[in-house]
Amino acid sequence: MNEDLTARPAVQRVVQALVEGNSEARVIVLAETARTAEDAAASLNCELGAIVKSLVFRVGDQPVMALVAGDRRCDTNALPSALGLEGKAKRADADMVQTATGFTIGGVAPLGFPAPLPMVIDTNFRRFAVIYAAAGHPHCVFGTSLDELMRLTGAKSDGAIAI
Repeated sequence: MNEDLTARPAVQRVVQALVEGNSEARVIVLAETARTAEDAAASLNCELGAIVKSLVFRVGDQPVMALVAGDRRCDTNALPSALGLEGKAKRADADMVQTATGFTIGGVAPLGFPAPLPMVIDTNFRRFAVIYAAAGHPHCVFGTSLDELMRLTGAKSDGAIAI
C-alpha cells in the first residue's frame, strides 16, 4: 500500500482529537485490515478482548455509541438505561453511522465526531493495559488505556452493557 493513510481526512480527525485531548497515542497503520475485531487482533497480535468495537445504535431517533471489548457483545437491552435513555436500542444503519460519526463502518473511531454522541464503555477493558480502537480507516488503529479512552470520549463506564 503506497498511499499515506494517515493523510486521509477521517484519520486526520482522529489524530486531531488525540492531540486536542493531550494524548500521546499515535495512529498505527496496519498492513492487514482491522475491519473486524478479529482482523484487528490478528494484525496487532493481541487478545481479541483488547480490541475496542465502536458500535453505533439508535434509541428512538438518537444515535448512541457503545464501546465494547472485542470478545464481548453489546447487551442492547441494557444499553438505553446505561445511557439514561428510554426506548429500545436498535443497530444503526450505515447512513446513520456515517452521519453521526463521520466514519464509515469498518473504521469507526470512538472520537473525532461532528458532534458529541451519548456513549458508554465496557469496563471489561480493565483486563488490558493497552486497548486498540479504530482510527478512521480499516487499516488504522490507535492504542490507549481504558482510563484515557474514557477521558478522551467522555464515555460513561458500565460493565452491564457487555455479555
